[in-house]
Amino acid sequence: MKYTANINGIETSVEYSENNVNEIFIPLLKQMKELKDSKGSRILVMLAAPPGAGKSTLLSFLKYLSENTEGLEPISVVGMDGFHRYQEYLLTHTMVRDGKEIPMVDVKGAPETFDIDKLLDKVKSVARGDKCGWPDYNRMTHNPQEDAIIVDSDIVILEGNYLLLKDKGWDELKGYADLTISIAADEDLLRKRLIDRKIKSGKSEAQATEFVEFSDMYNVRTVLNKSSDADIRLMVLEDCSYIW
Repeated sequence: MKYTANINGIETSVEYSENNVNEIFIPLLKQMKELKDSKGSRILVMLAAPPGAGKSTLLSFLKYLSENTEGLEPISVVGMDGFHRYQEYLLTHTMVRDGKEIPMVDVKGAPETFDIDKLLDKVKSVARGDKCGWPDYNRMTHNPQEDAIIVDSDIVILEGNYLLLKDKGWDELKGYADLTISIAADEDLLRKRLIDRKIKSGKSEAQATEFVEFSDMYNVRTVLNKSSDADIRLMVLEDCSYIW
């Protein structure tokens, strides 16, 4: 099934196999509905994946399926990108990586560049079933836009890179999830996808490659090597198909 969506300002097309739709995606959505029905209140699902794994496109498609498939319940999707620290903070603070002090803005997207305390507070609110605002990331201002989304549905999927990270603070998030899902992929595949994404956003191949090697791949390895196990683990292959 061919699916096209605008993801972070880039038109993205992907073709999901009939097998993936019927054997993985729809059963996952059914499991969420059953979990919500059994609980009798809102459920919070967390989906963690490294940069380049296609989680935003997949969740856009799952939302489409949930709204257009009989027997399912519509889901809402929110992300952790709205919890980037403000650009002013990143420009004036540093962090240490591999023994070297570097400006935070140079590695924006690393775990240290997010406000984990703010994210944890909001996750607690969603897990309680509150109707609440949720921040989104504005790529024009390079800053969060507060309360850009209203969370009021019964099945909420939170997506992000570090939701299952074992590091202090991040390791508290998992305890508020009713279901956790992780997506893994081969590092070389992720590198190729990330470079292509940077080129599509306007960078030259050389600029894209330099940024991906310096920043994105560090984050990829952090997710793949420092995350706890999820309830459901998927792997994405080069042809965009998924396996359990």
